[in-house]
Amino acid sequence: MRFGHKTGSVTEELALVSPSKLAIDKVSKSFRSRAGTVLALDRVSLNVAEAEFVCIVGASGCGKSTLLNIIAGLEKPDSGTVLADGKPVTAPGRERLVMFQEPALFPWLDVLGNVLFPLKLKPNLTKKDRRDVAKYYLELVELTRFERSNIHELSGGMKQRVALARALAPNPRVLLMDEPFAALDALTREQLYGDL
Repeated sequence: MRFGHKTGSVTEELALVSPSKLAIDKVSKSFRSRAGTVLALDRVSLNVAEAEFVCIVGASGCGKSTLLNIIAGLEKPDSGTVLADGKPVTAPGRERLVMFQEPALFPWLDVLGNVLFPLKLKPNLTKKDRRDVAKYYLELVELTRFERSNIHELSGGMKQRVALARALAPNPRVLLMDEPFAALDALTREQLYGDL
């Protein structure tokens, strides 16, 4: 997978313009399989500015999820660098959240508890503040009346809306979404796009 290559490195470009929220510079990643080595990413470079919405589109297996995992700090590239707010990404961080195709909710928590969970990492918020933030995002995704529902009682679309509220609640600097709406019906997908 290749994106627009430039002569200078992304890091050099950052010194000339305002800092990017996210800078990917010549990132490569390969995997070994029984059939041999598979090159998933080949010197990918990309700049994402503050408040910019970027979609990475490609065929299944072309490296989109691998790139998102590297940006999230879940995988390390073979070469190249990823900078978030000018700092190297070497591990997962609170400022970068991932929303996957499957909702990955905690089944032992109710809807409100799932949205509250990442807010525990915000020590500057009081318990009341965390609750107000969680309720705000549940209202945004139109699930206020289900806040005390168990996760197993929800439809697939409702679970994804809970996952979206949970991803947005801690106000991450970067929200990475790996085909989170792919398995949903068209109406639910359209509603979730509207929520974003």
